[in-house]
Amino acid sequence: MLPLPLAVSANLEAALQLGPLALLGLLYARRARTLAIDGHPVPGWRQACFYGGFVLIAAALTSLGGASQELLYVHMIEHLLLGDIAALLIVLGLTGPLLAPILRIGFFDRLRALSHPAIAFPLWALDLYVWHLPALYQAALRHSSVHALEHVLFLGLGVNMWMCLFGPLPKPSWFGNLGKLLYIVAVRLTGTVLGNIFLWSGTVFYPFYLHGDAVYHISPLADQNLAGAIMMVEESILTLGLFCWLFLRTAREGEERQDLLDFAHAQGLELTEARAARAVAAGRGDELRRRLEGHAEAAERL
Repeated sequence: MLPLPLAVSANLEAALQLGPLALLGLLYARRARTLAIDGHPVPGWRQACFYGGFVLIAAALTSLGGASQELLYVHMIEHLLLGDIAALLIVLGLTGPLLAPILRIGFFDRLRALSHPAIAFPLWALDLYVWHLPALYQAALRHSSVHALEHVLFLGLGVNMWMCLFGPLPKPSWFGNLGKLLYIVAVRLTGTVLGNIFLWSGTVFYPFYLHGDAVYHISPLADQNLAGAIMMVEESILTLGLFCWLFLRTAREGEERQDLLDFAHAQGLELTEARAARAVAAGRGDELRRRLEGHAEAAERL
């Protein structure tokens, strides 16, 4: 069992981290209600994703926080839930109108530069590897303030990493489906390399867990290898899901683009394939179609 001082520290740490999250949840709910009143409701599935991410964070911190101080593989589960799954759910819950008041603040608007794929990926990768260096990792285990900072960075940079794929912020023109495919491969490969290090290493990286391993009758290397295996399995499942999403997205965009071109041709309107592709990639296919319909109606009246 976890020594009493560490158990109290883990519970206090979880409470301090959950407080700001609860405030953010209330602000999200308030903004979503305002948008609904104004006639621009946030889709229910997005709200479910956002709140689901917060519930997952709370569950990870409260149910795994104590055990993560004793077993490396439990700590790995906690970090994967925070930095990968919960971060993804939070991003899926965001829309442009939801973020508009925040982006009107100069400081936060300038932070948008961090969501550029060429910046978001290296930041996330650097954060992932630096925190797993033995000295820093064990410092987080021994000091609640360092541990809280670790969680904040895992979650924050995880959200920033997912923003490139699913967020409402503008993306560079080169970041199309091929760019997204390369981004997914780079992110998943980065995590897979770290997972392999834990899975196959014959050296114990974190002596801090020796006591917990003895209590739970698991060898330190088995604990470490299991942590790597869990990371590998999570990476594999997530990668498969992302590939499926990208394949379906590419197919849907191709069909939508062709529908726009066929409609424009049938109405005798000029529409280049490049313009149709840009509109569809930006999620504005319906908007372009309405414009084409308006041009067609105006032409008929003439």
